[in-house]
Amino acid sequence: MDMLIVAATEQEILPFLEAHPTADHLITGVGAVMTTYHLTKRLQQLGYDLLIQAGIAGAFNDQLPPASVVVVERECFAGAGIFEAGRLNSLFDAGLWKEDSPFEDSWLINSNPLLTELPWKKVRAATTDFLTDDPLTNGKVYSKYNPDVESMEGAAFHYVSLLENIPFLQIRAISNMVGERDKSRWQIREAITALNAALIHLYSEFKSTNEA
Repeated sequence: MDMLIVAATEQEILPFLEAHPTADHLITGVGAVMTTYHLTKRLQQLGYDLLIQAGIAGAFNDQLPPASVVVVERECFAGAGIFEAGRLNSLFDAGLWKEDSPFEDSWLINSNPLLTELPWKKVRAATTDFLTDDPLTNGKVYSKYNPDVESMEGAAFHYVSLLENIPFLQIRAISNMVGERDKSRWQIREAITALNAALIHLYSEFKSTNEA
């Protein structure tokens, strides 16, 4: 099985790279635009059987403790919208985006049956182009999409993977609560440790199954 490991920063998957130095991987840079470009460019050059995006994330859901690992079942471009009359409207609401494939009611859904076999909680995620400590802004995103977690790249990864019709998984580890900008209260090291333990396990399982 030809797998590509995708991450926004090398720091997030460094323990995995130390354990599997020959693994095919792509560091996209932070944000949806960079992820879309660099992932699409790589897929034009090489073919893969499975794409795995790994990274840390903020939690909207207070039932997700720091360093817990989740797998994203559905994603949305929460940062692509219009704030008006005290609410957040999506570009679908405004008629600027059409509900064409790969979107399903504004969501980018991973229907890969592998999700049901994974031991981690399945979650809804919101991708934004900003991180803010403003409770009103975060509250509008939560009210609109009811996400469990937030990142800056996930929806772009889902979008490209779905359009290219390549099986994919997005796994995240929680580093902080959404809105907490005091990084001394984040648990980045613990989240990266948990994320990489999950990624190493997942990668090894797929490799051993393929070689059997």
